[in-house]
Amino acid sequence: MNTTGVEVPARPTVTPEAERFGKPSSGWRRAWFEIIFESQTRAGRRFDLLLLAVIIASVLVVIVDSVSSFSARHGTALNALEWTFTVLFTAEYLARLVSVERPWRYATSFYGIVDLISVLPTYLAFFFPELHALIDIRLLRLLRVFRILKLTEYLTEISALGDALRASRRKILVFICTVLTLDVLMGTLMYVVEGPKNGFTNIPVSVYWAITTMTTVGFGDIAPKTGLGRAIASFMMLLGWGILAVPTGIVTAEMTHRRLGVRAGGRSCTRCGTDGHEASAQFCAVCGAPLPTTLESQPIEPAATKSG
Repeated sequence: MNTTGVEVPARPTVTPEAERFGKPSSGWRRAWFEIIFESQTRAGRRFDLLLLAVIIASVLVVIVDSVSSFSARHGTALNALEWTFTVLFTAEYLARLVSVERPWRYATSFYGIVDLISVLPTYLAFFFPELHALIDIRLLRLLRVFRILKLTEYLTEISALGDALRASRRKILVFICTVLTLDVLMGTLMYVVEGPKNGFTNIPVSVYWAITTMTTVGFGDIAPKTGLGRAIASFMMLLGWGILAVPTGIVTAEMTHRRLGVRAGGRSCTRCGTDGHEASAQFCAVCGAPLPTTLESQPIEPAATKSG
């Protein structure tokens, strides 16, 4: 209702799917689109929840089928269920293509590719039986739960984490190179100290032991026997605990750096005191006051008092 008291009809909301793939204007294709793509409707939400349940059931069938004892007794039933799920997913994929105005755009989208490769392994298993295990890729379709349960805001946090990892890639690369160098040195040292008689048959095997020890995995297939070797191993275990915290600190510092908006050349607002503005910013992001120039933001030295 506007200021004149006349009720104004609400504008229809345009979903991202409708804007990207094209929503039919009318007819049965429009009805299918609302059910298949728009989870905010009751029918669409029920369809998506039913689809997720079928996806989970199909993956469980593949997992159970991998157990030889169970597959030997119920192989026929499991095979029938698998083909039933494949036919359902194929029909659903074709229905998605038919119910949009731009089917090629949907087919080349992320979910379109996942929907396609979720049905291909069953058909390709006729010619390549080893591909049958790839049917578990249907689990990727469970990513739709973010859209169904309104969890899309978490994708923003994932994007922020990805940005922090990309910004820290050089530091992390240097860290990995440093750790690898230490593993090679310590592995070579253990090869000299322990030798082949204690399981350290060559330097690559010794480096493998150093990596598993420094990462605190410790499979136990190779272990030092001498006192000096055990002392080196203890030092590496303690060093591993400290090293594990380094990449976490790098990424955390970068995320904090981005969250606070601290950048090179940042300036402070003289009105509210907010800092971290970029060098090209002209107004404060909090109070809107004009930001001082570089000369204005520098502290002013008191003028010298003239004598006489």
